[in-house]
Amino acid sequence: MPGPTSTATAGPQEALALAERYRAAGGDPDVYGIQVEDGPEGVPRIVIRTRNADQADATFRRQNTSVTTHLTTKEGASFKKGYFIDVFGPDGRLIHRMDARP
Repeated sequence: MPGPTSTATAGPQEALALAERYRAAGGDPDVYGIQVEDGPEGVPRIVIRTRNADQADATFRRQNTSVTTHLTTKEGASFKKGYFIDVFGPDGRLIHRMDARP
């Protein structure tokens, strides 16, 4: 699935609503879209859209932990099989991709 073309690109309503709940719970204010989709082999794929262009690994790790914690504790998601995560920056480019399967 391709990412957004820019932060002006509206994500699906569900992704915007999930990100709003995440931010309201104290999540990263730059995250404006979060989707959890079916990925290959039944492993969920998390797609994050952010206004933050910082590609530093520390930023990604902090954001990854924050989003996945919110999804499991507040949204009831399960990542027993692990997950894939894609983070798209403000210009729509993929800035991080990770395979977090055990």
